[in-house]
Amino acid sequence: MSLPDGPLIAFYGDDYTGSSAAMEALAFAGLPTILFLETPSPERFAAAAQYRAVGIAGVARSKGPEWMDANLPAVFRRLAAIGAPITHYKACSTFDSAPHVGSIGRAIDLAVPLLGGAWHPMVVASPAMGRYQAFGNLFATVHGVGHRLDRHPTMARHPVTPMGEADLGRHLARQTSRPIGLVDVVTMETGRADAALASERNRGAEIISLDVLNRQTLIEAGRLIWTHRGERLFAVGSQGIEQALVAYWQSAGLIAPANHDTTFAAVDRIACVSGSCSPVTAEQIAHAAGHGFEIIRLDAAHAVDAAQWNRDVEHGAVRALQALSAGRDPLLVTAEGPDDPAIAGFRTAIVTSGVSPDTINDRIGTGLGRALDRILQTAGLQRVVVAGGDTSGHAVRAMNIFALTAIAPLASGAPLCRASADTPHAAVEIALKGGQVGGADLFCLVRDGTAVKF
Repeated sequence: MSLPDGPLIAFYGDDYTGSSAAMEALAFAGLPTILFLETPSPERFAAAAQYRAVGIAGVARSKGPEWMDANLPAVFRRLAAIGAPITHYKACSTFDSAPHVGSIGRAIDLAVPLLGGAWHPMVVASPAMGRYQAFGNLFATVHGVGHRLDRHPTMARHPVTPMGEADLGRHLARQTSRPIGLVDVVTMETGRADAALASERNRGAEIISLDVLNRQTLIEAGRLIWTHRGERLFAVGSQGIEQALVAYWQSAGLIAPANHDTTFAAVDRIACVSGSCSPVTAEQIAHAAGHGFEIIRLDAAHAVDAAQWNRDVEHGAVRALQALSAGRDPLLVTAEGPDDPAIAGFRTAIVTSGVSPDTINDRIGTGLGRALDRILQTAGLQRVVVAGGDTSGHAVRAMNIFALTAIAPLASGAPLCRASADTPHAAVEIALKGGQVGGADLFCLVRDGTAVKF
């Protein structure tokens, strides 16, 4: 038994940081992977034939159903053309979504007619990221303490998609009418998963959620997906899909076990931007402030006025260049955690301005990207960080980066990548960090380098 030739998996990520997490799971298992940051041209698409996995990163997590209807079918058709046996809609490992924004259900409804499959496995858990699913309910850890998702300190009060339901089947049922089933953890651990999968399919379930708690159930999830894929299969979930497949392929001897003792060198200076308001990012900002970084605040409320925001972005870039000249690493931020008073001011500004939140969020991310672009062009830096899932998408597009390849593990879910760009930024090293990702020293780690066992 061996893996087929050509691409094994194609995926679309509904935000940029999550897309890089899917790439990471495959690339560091020895499967060459490229992540496009826009739907590639035919020429670039043809050049990707050498890769075992091809991804396209997007911003669907921050968009409404109408945007999805207008934009996702073309992306799914491009993914279908890759001809991989598995195509994956990559959602966040905390399942950020709602009927009105980032609807995973709407994405599934648009994908199925184009990407097919007799059933649609759903794996959201990712033990490497501290995400666990039991009896259909998702749990996520913070500092090693597990929280049911509807009681999670960040996700329960997420500013856009607060999670009031930990049962992912129930949550997803608000977004699609497709029948949803479950293969639970006890079944997964007792050798009855194939029979349970057959039973769920026989009763009409199309989307079937797979519980994952540990290495054993991760391998079993990968086995179910790979051995029941048919001619093609459309899957949905976090990077747990890729991690499960890799775990099964390794356990079955289809690919070699990976060795991830990796060193990446220090650089003298880096620049970072953050549009994240998570408590994890807040700790990272605080740690950076005490270790050679200069924190430069940008008032996100000013983004309701495009001209004012452009002035703020330019001023922030100038201050960042001054910090570099003074021997400090600039970190431009819009908030320092969920309790930052700036968040309340931002919400008030949106309400009173009448400008749509989508427009303002796009403006913020693009502005941070422009600031980073200006800093890179002037200072000639080698390495940068963008924090925030939605921010990352808009920022890298403002920098004209069209693709990433993973070069070294950094933190689970946030690899260090090399950029491909139609600008002088070609070959710049960049890390895209989601709000919940990384230890307190992440910004310092990117700058200082280290030996990492991944």
